Amino acid sequence: MKREKRLEDIMGRLREGREPISGTTLANAYQVSRQIIVQDIAFLKATHCNIISTNKGYILMNPPGKQKIFKVFHNAEQIADELYTIVEAGGQVIDVFIIHKIYGEIKVGLSLSSIRDVDEFVVNLAKGKISPLMKLTDEYHFHTIEAPSDNILTIIEENLREKNYLV
Repeated sequence: MKREKRLEDIMGRLREGREPISGTTLANAYQVSRQIIVQDIAFLKATHCNIISTNKGYILMNPPGKQKIFKVFHNAEQIADELYTIVEAGGQVIDVFIIHKIYGEIKVGLSLSSIRDVDEFVVNLAKGKISPLMKLTDEYHFHTIEAPSDNILTIIEENLREKNYLV
């Protein structure tokens, strides 16, 4: 398959999909290496396609909703509650990032938009498969949250403030 056709097909799959698609899944589907898929995604991003890379794969954010960055503080036992608070109100946790004194900004895409997504994330934390970035900054961290409207972002902010997670 020629590259142009593969790029069209990848965009079609991303438009139709509601869940992230892994690079390995795409590589297997097109019988190319995962590195070729990484290059294809980079090219599509450079052509202004709103593709987000997450720990679960690639997802097309179309159309983009309203976004807001929240600075939060809580302990490790409160991670699940914080994330459930956001997704239950209709938000999507796009990423988590910290501002490290030495390394600067460290950001990881999350793409958590449902209770199931949060459940899976929390299970992986408990298994030790991943470690929260907040450990590097005394539990302070930021989330980019996306929601369909400013009203939902306001509700999320109020709920996080009520639980004393906002800084």
